[in-house]
Amino acid sequence: MINPFIPVVNSYLPEPQASLLNGILFGVRSSMPGSFYNALIATGVLHIIALSGMNITILTNLTARMTLWLGRKASSIITMCLIVSFVLFVGASPTIVRAAMMGSLSLIAVYFGRQNWGLLSLILSGILMLLRNFSLIKDLSFQLSFLSTLGIILANKRVERQRKNGLFKQLIFFLKTNLLITLSAQIFTLPVILYRFHRISLISPLTNIMIEWVIQPVMVLGFITAIIGWVWWPLGILPA
Repeated sequence: MINPFIPVVNSYLPEPQASLLNGILFGVRSSMPGSFYNALIATGVLHIIALSGMNITILTNLTARMTLWLGRKASSIITMCLIVSFVLFVGASPTIVRAAMMGSLSLIAVYFGRQNWGLLSLILSGILMLLRNFSLIKDLSFQLSFLSTLGIILANKRVERQRKNGLFKQLIFFLKTNLLITLSAQIFTLPVILYRFHRISLISPLTNIMIEWVIQPVMVLGFITAIIGWVWWPLGILPA
């Protein structure tokens, strides 16, 4: 299926900005300049142009908030339908399927009024994917996605027990949280990266912390721009 939103993004932005946004939103990197691609590798932020769980997380959060007025169950069903549509639209890569399954399991828990267990959702998603296609265990995207998510979940469990009150303490807590989550994700993926690429980026933790806060707004505005611009091109200029 041809993605109709990619030409819309290309019509609004020059290169390499257009390729970067298409990579962030849809995992497309074919038209990205080689020098820019290598720069992403050198700084350890190549993952931002690969479809990841963040896309599903943003989609889930936005849809859930917009449909919450319909009730918990209706909101969960609508959000799950959109997740499935997104996977079918962008392609069922291992990272997206893993994130979609985790998101769906979380929504099922919400639907039935149960507590969501991120670690259990991750393990169940991994088992189901491997039962369907055991060769995924050798897939780099699956390995990095699973391990980084595991690191993030475990870091979040530690963070949840350390919440602070007060503006200054909250700011320090926010910075420490970002650092902890970033380092945790990278520590868990480090063995695979060393084995596959035989190198690591020493500045990767710093660069990831610097860009983390801006990725979500870029995704949200990017999705809005692509959708609105596809419907009526002049209107898409506003968020772009």
